[in-house]
Amino acid sequence: MLETERLTLRPIALEDFPRWAEMMGDAEAAKFLGGAQPAATAWRGFMTMAGAWSLTGVSMFSLVERETGRWVGRIGPWQPHGWPGTEVGWGLHPDAQGKGYGVEAATAAIDYAFDVLGWTEVIHCIDPENIPSQRLAERIGSRNQGPTRLPPPFHELTIDRWGQSREEWRARKRG
Repeated sequence: MLETERLTLRPIALEDFPRWAEMMGDAEAAKFLGGAQPAATAWRGFMTMAGAWSLTGVSMFSLVERETGRWVGRIGPWQPHGWPGTEVGWGLHPDAQGKGYGVEAATAAIDYAFDVLGWTEVIHCIDPENIPSQRLAERIGSRNQGPTRLPPPFHELTIDRWGQSREEWRARKRG
């Protein structure tokens, strides 16, 4: 579990699913996360994250507002089989967007990836049309490293690889 000024980052829990399903069912919020999904499909993605935590000890954190206890999104380390790198990815519930939660949580998650997991780089797989995610990546110091490919069944998607090294991250934080 990690804490920031306004958020708790912790492994997903069953009580997170209703808001997870809302986020994944919202056409705009899920546009770049595979599109709007019915609850049954969102459940499978939710269980994938839970399984990753259970089997590897690494997966996206649930973001919970410290003041209200409300689930507001997911963010964190993610490295599915065949992935193009060690990713810190994100997705925020529509009512949590525009509040700076992404930068706050991404900063904590990247610190965790470098300091605890020992990763030497983090990437973010971002659709070229996903301007909000690109802006978040820029705000945390990542840069567009060019096109990349995801493994099947996502191999036909157009994705840019954004990222930075541990040294770049640490130099930015010192600066």
